[in-house]
Amino acid sequence: MKTIGIIGGSGFIGSHVTKKFLEEGYKVKVSATDLSNTEKYGHLKNLPNAENLEILSLKVENSEELKNFIDGCTILVHGGTPFQLDFKDAKTELFDPTIEGTKNLLRIINETMGIEKVVFVASVAAFNTNFPLPAGGMDVYESFDENTPAFISKESHPYAQAKYLANKTVEAFIEDHKNLPFEITSVSPVLVMGNSLSKREDSTSTALQFLIKNHIAPNDFIQGMYDSDMALSIVDVEDVADAIYKAANTNGIHGKNYLLVSETYPVSDVRSMLNKLKPKNNPRIVYQNELAKTDLKVRFKPVMETLNNYAT
Repeated sequence: MKTIGIIGGSGFIGSHVTKKFLEEGYKVKVSATDLSNTEKYGHLKNLPNAENLEILSLKVENSEELKNFIDGCTILVHGGTPFQLDFKDAKTELFDPTIEGTKNLLRIINETMGIEKVVFVASVAAFNTNFPLPAGGMDVYESFDENTPAFISKESHPYAQAKYLANKTVEAFIEDHKNLPFEITSVSPVLVMGNSLSKREDSTSTALQFLIKNHIAPNDFIQGMYDSDMALSIVDVEDVADAIYKAANTNGIHGKNYLLVSETYPVSDVRSMLNKLKPKNNPRIVYQNELAKTDLKVRFKPVMETLNNYAT
């Protein structure tokens, strides 16, 4: 039985990734920053095959904890920096855990025997820090794929900038280490929606779906989404988990970064579908998913199915 370590395996996306690997017969290690806070990860113990699950304390900045966590793993998934809109200090809450944590992880992995595959759960911000707005100079519905020049702006949200810079850290590591004994692959989902496996109240994705469904605007950013009827590119959380699983089990994709995306709708249509109503507009394809469909054989659900399922 192979062992996989999933950093951030109890969050909104991570829980689905944990569920997928347990279902496929893996022994799964999941990180927790605070083992005493069982509300963060308790739901994982109700998953099928949870007898093969182990929860370990880990902060990616802590080298000793990281070595202990990685020991015995053949696959490692790093998805430990969840989307975070609100913060008090960008450096300590966003930049340091995301960028310095990535550097530390790469260093420790490179010193660890037995690793075969590393999958980084990046973000569409690795390609465009303005998301969900278009990259500078581009039209809202202009096509964007993995070969489109990446865009970063100091005006973008610090979380997006941190994810962009973390991805550049991974790219630089790959460039500097030509003969690695393991493969590194990244996936970059757009706005992830769908049903949560837990009742955690700290999930930005779950909260955003609730806010849009009920037309609630707790801050200027959300109100601006409604006022402009912002176009949202969406992907189903189960499809993200499937893509991560397939990236971990597909050889010959070292160094690639896959956009994970289904369709794009204005936020007014997203609200309609969250309330099980038909959208007024047809879906648009802005961020492209052909590379993931070709290499990873992912079949992306239509956004209407994702949002209708959430409504149910």
